Amino acid sequence: MSFRDVLRIDVMRRVWYAQVISLFGDFLALFAVIVVVSFTMHGTPNQITGVQIFYMLPIVFVGPIAGVFVDRWPLKPTLVASDLIRAVLAMLLIPATSIWHVYVVLAALSCVSAFFGPAQQVTIRAHVPAPGLMSANALMQMAFMGMRVVGPATAGAIAASFGPRTCYAIDVASFIVSAALIGSVAIRRAPSAQAPAASSSNRIHAIWRDMVQGVNFIFHHAAIFFVVMAMAAGLFTIGCFGPLIAIFVRDTLHGSARLFGFVSAMVGVGLLIGTHVIRKLAARTTDDVLVLSGLAGIGAGVFLLGAVPHRVATLIAAVAIGFAFAAIMVPAQTLLQRETPHEMIGRVSSTNISVAFLAQIIGLVLSGVLADAFGVRMVFILCAGLAMAMAAGGRVFLHGSRSAKALEDVKKSRQRKGR
Repeated sequence: MSFRDVLRIDVMRRVWYAQVISLFGDFLALFAVIVVVSFTMHGTPNQITGVQIFYMLPIVFVGPIAGVFVDRWPLKPTLVASDLIRAVLAMLLIPATSIWHVYVVLAALSCVSAFFGPAQQVTIRAHVPAPGLMSANALMQMAFMGMRVVGPATAGAIAASFGPRTCYAIDVASFIVSAALIGSVAIRRAPSAQAPAASSSNRIHAIWRDMVQGVNFIFHHAAIFFVVMAMAAGLFTIGCFGPLIAIFVRDTLHGSARLFGFVSAMVGVGLLIGTHVIRKLAARTTDDVLVLSGLAGIGAGVFLLGAVPHRVATLIAAVAIGFAFAAIMVPAQTLLQRETPHEMIGRVSSTNISVAFLAQIIGLVLSGVLADAFGVRMVFILCAGLAMAMAAGGRVFLHGSRSAKALEDVKKSRQRKGR
């Protein structure tokens, strides 16, 4: 199915519009937060890094539990309530005067987002036919990276002209519009998806049991386990790349903030191009092969970044990293949706998000330590080695899993014939 075919589905179209609008508001608010912490509160580098950590860390712990409730609760009220609660929380950024006030609000936003993300994934899987999942996930990634390209410049212009509080107000409005769009359409679960029944006398045990079921499903499904680890490796690399690229541009390339902006934007450009190309390649290439290629591509891009300290090479590497990241994220998300039973998508997708965010946080924290110890360029080369090793190991792992499954199928077939 093409992008146009997928967007003809009423639920998918409105969910996508809501995503675009909400992401635009999020980019404005996060940019404004960094501006306020940096220039108004005169935050230290650690405090500025803390903005990202407090925004991502809560979802690591809340995510797996949130997925259990997403698989139980009705989808539409969950999505709308999440948007409206986040609108109220974003409003609390307007009077923020201390760094800890900002941290608490960002952590609360992260906790609520832990419910919205999996519910959105369940909604897409329930309303988009299997042949359209690749296009649907490509559209969601395009929305994210499109905002990454245009968001910083737009946020900078609005913050400079009208102040950070205007950015916060737009974020509040974006959540309300998102809730209105989602609330205006009927959203249902797939007919085969039955919410887990919990005993009223032992609900905590039932929640724990359902959460463990989701984790066990990932560990015992070779392809899903691989793509979860692949996404984690990709986001770990992005976590290292993000904070160090500014230092690399400043100290190694002796460039300006303008060059840094171009390099950052090129990652988004690469991902936008990648989503188009990957969607077409998916028609004749399996999801796991695309993910393996994406890991190798990220390794090649980051290696070029560290090995060739030249401006043109840096721009090419940034595009390659974005393109390769699309080759991981889009087919990985599609494979998760296709292979996971409808009644477990909330738990599996939330656990996947938690693992991915944890990997990105580890990359964010380790990047500075490793850069101090080995230098920025060596960190890029180490990340390239990790991505290449994951690609090689993933290929061996998937081949072994398929061979074992084929052998098991042969044994079962012989047993049936023996009867």
